[in-house]
Amino acid sequence: MSHKVFLTADAVNDLEEIYEYIAYHDAPEKAEHVLGRIERTFKSLSESPERGSFPKELLTLGVRDYRQIFFKPYRVIYQIISDKVYVMLITDGRRDMEALLQRRLLLA
Repeated sequence: MSHKVFLTADAVNDLEEIYEYIAYHDAPEKAEHVLGRIERTFKSLSESPERGSFPKELLTLGVRDYRQIFFKPYRVIYQIISDKVYVMLITDGRRDMEALLQRRLLLA
């Protein structure tokens, strides 16, 4: 069964920030490459969203509402509701993920 993938406003902002950072600090071509890889990740979510793992930072809190897939060093955090996938967060996995996940997902 195919799922529809939606990006939250926060996820769109994350994607824009990632693109702009790479384009400025590396090269626009590299930013395009990363954007393309992340977009392919969204396509794979539409085909098999259950394959993602539960973020360990949330599991320690007993939260199993979100899953993640990786495009190193990026993590795409999403939620499956019925036949829809909501991308909640796209971030560099080297950040303080526990604080970020609590702020963006649990306190919303």
